[in-house]
This record gives sequence, structure tokens and C-alpha cells, in this order.
Amino acid sequence: MTRLGRVEGKVALVTGAGSGIGEACARALAAEGASLAIIDIDDAAAQRVAAAIGANTIHLAADVTNPESIARATQQVAAHFGRLDIAVNNAGIGGVVAPIPDYPVATWERVIATNLSGVFYGLRAQIPIMAAQGGGAIVNIASLMGTVGSPGISAYVAAKHGVAGLTKVAALEWGEAGVRVNAVGPSFIKTPLTLNALPAEAWDAFPAMHALRRLAEPAEVARLVTFLASDEASYITGSLHLIDGGYTAI
Repeated sequence: MTRLGRVEGKVALVTGAGSGIGEACARALAAEGASLAIIDIDDAAAQRVAAAIGANTIHLAADVTNPESIARATQQVAAHFGRLDIAVNNAGIGGVVAPIPDYPVATWERVIATNLSGVFYGLRAQIPIMAAQGGGAIVNIASLMGTVGSPGISAYVAAKHGVAGLTKVAALEWGEAGVRVNAVGPSFIKTPLTLNALPAEAWDAFPAMHALRRLAEPAEVARLVTFLASDEASYITGSLHLIDGGYTAI
């Protein structure tokens, strides 16, 4: 891939960057010139990705479900690099598959805490820093399931719908301060997080549900995230951008 330097000289943090889409986003942003903070609850995974990327990269362990933890990590990033230009709120989990009456309350609470509250806590920490320095760009990783429903994954669907709404609110509140906030909605993607969450027969059936008859690669999502984080997307804010291979067109 040709290096265009879309985010040259900028400082970015990515949560849940120890694997999957988060790792792909971190690699893409670094390839386009950003200094990176790799944040993950699994510090060993974060360290692995930071080492693979190399120069101008740090790694931090943080739990996005804990507002103090993610606030502390965000402040450390800003203190280390002197600023924060880009944030990708990616950390998330899948939960279980069960109808609403049988859905475990503990799992509901864990999915909402990670996938929705974790984004909220991230925004609370990131926005003041960006607003004080004159602007920045935030990309929240939502999902195709932020626009549609699917039986058995009520917590995940509810959380991702919430991320889409939260993105709009943040964009409206902070646009005048130069902070852009968008969301990306990927379709089904095989990552360490998702592979074990669904049975093999489901993965076999998914490609036929998409106009392109295949599933996306994490790197494809990362390219969209990098664009939205760059100055090329300077007039884009408050919107959810699906990358779903035509799933919602069928």
C-alpha cells in the first residue's frame, strides 16, 4: 500500500489495539505517519503490537470499563507526546447468543459496560484534551448491528446502537471546538474476539448475506478509520459509516 502520510505528525491512541480491528487500525495509522499509543486490557498484547510497529509507539494497559483507568491512560498519552489528535475507541466484546428472556444479566452488564460505557468513558477523557488544543478527530467502532437487529445478541445490538447515538451527541456538542466524532460500522469480520463467539456454520453462511459475497479484512476497516481520522475528512462529523459489503443493501 502506498504511504500517503494522511496523519503525518499526529498523535493517536487506539483502545483494544492488542488484536483484530484495533491492531489493524494502529498499524494503518502508524503507516500513515502517526505516533501511536497502543491501549489494551491485555498489556502483553499491547506490547506485542507496539514492538511490531516500532518507533514513536508506546503501549499502556487500561480497562475501558473503568473510567479512572481510561482517563489515566489518556492523560499519560497526552503527557508523553504533548498532545492528542486522534482517538479510536475500538475495545469491545461479543457476549453470548440467547433470546432476551434467557440472556444472562451478568453478560448483558459486561457487554454494555465494555461496548457502550467504554466508549462514553473514552470520549469523556479524550474530548477535553482535543478541545483545549483546538481540535481533533475521534472514531468510535460501532457495528453493522448499530443499524439493524439480529436475534440472540440483544446486548451487542443495544450497545452498538448506543454508540451510534453517542457519536452524534458528541459531534453536536464539540463541533464548534474543532473536534470531529464519527463512527464506523463493520460487518462480520473474523478476529480473535469474534471467531469463538459464533459457530462455524454461521461463519460459513455469512458471505452469502453480503453483496460482495465475502467478509471484510480488518485492514479494510482500518483504511476507513484512517480516512475519517485524517484532515481529508475535515467536513465529516456525527455520522455512522457502514463498511458492510452490501449487507444492508440486500
